[in-house]
Amino acid sequence: MSDKKSKPRSQVDAKYKWNIEAMYPDESVWDQDYEKVSRMAEDFVRFSGNLAKGSDSLLSAFRERDALWLVAEKAYVYARMKLDEDNRVTKYQAMTDKCYSLIAKASAAMSFFTPELLEIPEETLKTFISQEAGLKQYEFAILNTVRLKAHVLTKAEENIMAQFSEITGATNDIFKMLNNADMKFGTIVDEDGDEVELTHGKYIGLMESRNRTVRKDAFEHMYAAYKKQINTIATTYNYNTKTDIVTSRIRKYDSFLHAALAGDNVPISVYDNLINIVNENLNTLHKYMDLRKKVLKLDELQMYDVYVPLIELPKTNIAYETAIEMMEAGLKPLGSEYISKMKAGLSEGWVDVYENEGKTSGAYSFGAYNSMPYILMNYTSKLKDVFTLAHEVGHSMHSKYSRETQPYIYGGHSIFTAEVASTVNELLLVKHLSDNETDATMKKYLLNMHIEEFRSTLFRQTMFAEFEKITHQASQDGEALTAEWLCDEYGKLNQKYFGESVVTCDDIRYEWARIPHFYNAFYVYKYATGFSAAAAISNKILSEGEKAQAAYIEFLKSGESNHPIELLKIAGVDMSTPEPVELAMKTFKSLVDEFEKQVG
Repeated sequence: MSDKKSKPRSQVDAKYKWNIEAMYPDESVWDQDYEKVSRMAEDFVRFSGNLAKGSDSLLSAFRERDALWLVAEKAYVYARMKLDEDNRVTKYQAMTDKCYSLIAKASAAMSFFTPELLEIPEETLKTFISQEAGLKQYEFAILNTVRLKAHVLTKAEENIMAQFSEITGATNDIFKMLNNADMKFGTIVDEDGDEVELTHGKYIGLMESRNRTVRKDAFEHMYAAYKKQINTIATTYNYNTKTDIVTSRIRKYDSFLHAALAGDNVPISVYDNLINIVNENLNTLHKYMDLRKKVLKLDELQMYDVYVPLIELPKTNIAYETAIEMMEAGLKPLGSEYISKMKAGLSEGWVDVYENEGKTSGAYSFGAYNSMPYILMNYTSKLKDVFTLAHEVGHSMHSKYSRETQPYIYGGHSIFTAEVASTVNELLLVKHLSDNETDATMKKYLLNMHIEEFRSTLFRQTMFAEFEKITHQASQDGEALTAEWLCDEYGKLNQKYFGESVVTCDDIRYEWARIPHFYNAFYVYKYATGFSAAAAISNKILSEGEKAQAAYIEFLKSGESNHPIELLKIAGVDMSTPEPVELAMKTFKSLVDEFEKQVG
């Protein structure tokens, strides 16, 4: 896969494609499942007015609700992932749209459930649980729903909200189609003198080029495309933010941030501590930018100089099969069972490896409760891709352990905990590679890579989190989020984080416009908190051995059976305190200090 232009999917070797057909070997069964969910949604209304009749009635409703979502989830995941293979395929656009409509219908049919459940006195619910053994499984879910009672609307109001869910998610879909299917970024000449198509998948690789002209061209071409669409994107983001604000008001939350964090039962202090602690340590990031300018021997450090590795290595292509071997060696501290499950899954077709025309950019782990955990990659044979693979495998192994251990209702995992599982893998891999490397230059390269993981995750995602807080506060205060305002606010924030060593340019003001996570508000801070928790957990695994390893596997098995902060305590980390973020900042400082010594 050394071609510089994206191939049609039909030309990608089948062994590098995920085995999504295992979900629906015959797509006519997908149609049957679609109709089944539709019927189940219509039938579910029979429980309306009957939840309080007794423990057996309540249990039947919970079980049927799970059964419906189990099928609906499978149908949606299949359609969504088939569309991600090539966003231009109208068949799967239509199937995905049908799923959105189906989910809205099912949500509307079930909209009575939570308000009616909350009409039952808490003591009665506890009595039901003690009377019916089957309800014990739902105890945490029931009591967690009671916790949010003040924000649940009437049956009629919840029905309206459910019917509007298909519309309120539109801004995300609009941006996704614009960003992945419609926008083109042109071609540039790479460091080999070859003309290459600039895509999302190739962008970071080009920004890591040793040739500064290549970096500059990629950077300018990328943002030129966003400048052309900036008013459309700003309008889309504006209404996405307004939706968050209006929804939080309708549900009687004190603020948008309270609404966003309530589901995970995360105190606002966790969000604020993250931003405050990172801001207090920006001087270390600024020091690293000074080092970057010095090592690159530049009179001016531009934003397109921020991603290039500071240590130059011979150009190497890491075959996908080699990447798996490297990952296996790096993750050995997680134990033989973990490695065995991982290898079996990779051989069964978990991963869609290479980029192709129309394929969704980036990488993710996805799947249904009763499917294998699938991984979308856009593998380009770089060392960074090995780490991306390890990251997504962390998500998928978390899913596998949770689904094997937990019932459907707890078989997922919140983003707050999910990013821990992925980052632990990355940190273990970089430690393994560093410890086993004998070449001094390569060791410096890996140290720089480790620093970059901190910069790109802990600092960058916190900067994004701060931007989201600024934009939502402005929207809540009645500010119009125009393209100019958004670009100005982002530009000021970027300058604060990167410091005076980096030249402020006009293009970087548009960076917010290409961040898809902003359409799932207050998601990105969990990358930063997850990174902090993962740093603490990986250190425990390496220093304490089997005891910490066993505690971590137990955490992976916990799914969503408790609130995220409580689940992380199983692995020995308390994110309700500032300590994990403070320790991560100390580690970052020590890495930068060590790098300064090595580069002189």
